[in-house]
Amino acid sequence: MIEYFNNNIYSFWFVVGFVLLAIELLAFGFSTGFVFFVGLAALITGGAIWFGLISATWSASIATFAISSVIVSAVLWKPLKVLQNSREIPEKDNTSDIIGLKFRLDDDISVSKPGKTRYSGIEWQVEIALDSDVTEISAGTTVIVVSVDVGKFRVIKLVTE
Repeated sequence: MIEYFNNNIYSFWFVVGFVLLAIELLAFGFSTGFVFFVGLAALITGGAIWFGLISATWSASIATFAISSVIVSAVLWKPLKVLQNSREIPEKDNTSDIIGLKFRLDDDISVSKPGKTRYSGIEWQVEIALDSDVTEISAGTTVIVVSVDVGKFRVIKLVTE
């Protein structure tokens, strides 16, 4: 295997490049950038050797790899950073079956002091909804769930007419 790569240096750089790109995609989800840049540089180095643009020696290929890593990083850093920061935050999905659930509070709750309730075998934190006009709700009051987060019910006081 080593002899094969010594005779076909471009194959080594292609393998290194594709392995690094696969690691970036599968392990990091294109979040680091560094492994992506180095993987592209390895592919560029392999391509340069294959097309005869540089000599097929280890010293020339390592130098080309180092230089192309720096160039690829410098060229792609800013556009990928802008792309990464331009992602819109998705709107909150409030389509849970739990929304609309009515129950009585076990404890007094306020904006600064959430309570707890047990539902479906899980203890949930109960908070007053952010858009509610009340700042506290007494124990024993019937409330309705208007929003759900991980481990949290956001509730409003149930108004009976």
